[in-house]
Amino acid sequence: MSLDAERLREDFPILRRTFHGKRFVYLDNAATTQKPSCVIDRLSEFYRLYNSNVHRGAYTLAEEATDLYEKSRANISAFIGGKPEELIFVRGATEAINMVAYSYALARLEKGDTILSTEMEHHSNIVPWQLLQPHGLRLDFVKLSGKGELSLEDFKEKITRRTKLVTFTHASNVLGTINPASEFAKIAHDNGSKVLVDGAQSVPHMPVDVRELGADFYAFSGHKMLGPMGIGGLYAKSDLLEEMAPFQGGGEMIKEVGLDASTWAEPPQKFEAGTPNVAGSVGLSEAVDYLRRLDMSRVREHEKRLSAYALQELESQEGVRVFGPGDPERRGGVISFEVKGVHPHDLATILDREGVAIRSGHHCAQPVADWLGVSATARASFYIYNDHTDIDSLISALGMVRKIFGRRA
Repeated sequence: MSLDAERLREDFPILRRTFHGKRFVYLDNAATTQKPSCVIDRLSEFYRLYNSNVHRGAYTLAEEATDLYEKSRANISAFIGGKPEELIFVRGATEAINMVAYSYALARLEKGDTILSTEMEHHSNIVPWQLLQPHGLRLDFVKLSGKGELSLEDFKEKITRRTKLVTFTHASNVLGTINPASEFAKIAHDNGSKVLVDGAQSVPHMPVDVRELGADFYAFSGHKMLGPMGIGGLYAKSDLLEEMAPFQGGGEMIKEVGLDASTWAEPPQKFEAGTPNVAGSVGLSEAVDYLRRLDMSRVREHEKRLSAYALQELESQEGVRVFGPGDPERRGGVISFEVKGVHPHDLATILDREGVAIRSGHHCAQPVADWLGVSATARASFYIYNDHTDIDSLISALGMVRKIFGRRA
């Protein structure tokens, strides 16, 4: 059964707003998703009734907060096919990737070893690895090819015996491309390399099982999947967490502290120094429950239908160039495009006056923009509360762009 986006919009208070006298059409879900009332209420309930630090207090309220926190961990880890002890709470995918860079790669890789990434990556999966280069670690990138897919041939050529870590995005935040993660992971593992997958654009939009994918590490952000900002997860295999050094030092992550030396708590607490975002974890768990009720397979099918319709409508518009794969089966609900003669920032500004919110810029993926030969693109990205009427509003607003810019558009 398909999702009833019109009914689902009733669960999202912000979507009842109007802007410039127009119905609000939110098409910037790759940047962040809106929050349903149940998540907002759950956050409020935590602060009203359960607010306490966790793991430390011997009183009832602290025990209740700890129980909520650890139950949230179990619920969220199960959502991606992992175990509670394999999930570290972080601020988001960016922090998760940085944790792998410093706690795993910097500590375990040797001078001359290579980290293999791709030209498709978000800056969060490029910059942390660049920061390791002064330590003697090499960085290489799999090339983009065709309409915005990674070259399997180039991947096979560039992975060598010195490639100790392979890291790639599961789904592109610019091109919409869904990468064959399990195939890449098998090649990497056959080479003896570990695998880190950036799942920021996949966990919210499709069924994900980290074990089936073969990921050693998997990073994701809560705010892109109906949850609060400032909370996310890093899945890591238990044996790797045992080997890895702590990312930060402080309270909560210790077993014993002396003036000369300290010992660490067991994972995942070993990597969660200081007071954690307990409310965020509870809110994200509520978001996971909401998505589970919808069924992630239905979410994926809903977005494929939307993408097919949006691609058809955009490609029929004069002067519009769409980037990325043309087959909705091979892409997520992200469509980047340009309108001839109109800068994407101007385009987004005009669309905003029509009540349509899209993203414009390089989307924190400048190497992708360089590959496309543009400085920026416009991007529309869909989620569970979008439907064909939202795409119709986008197309209608593009008519206003042509009216304003005349022949240049």
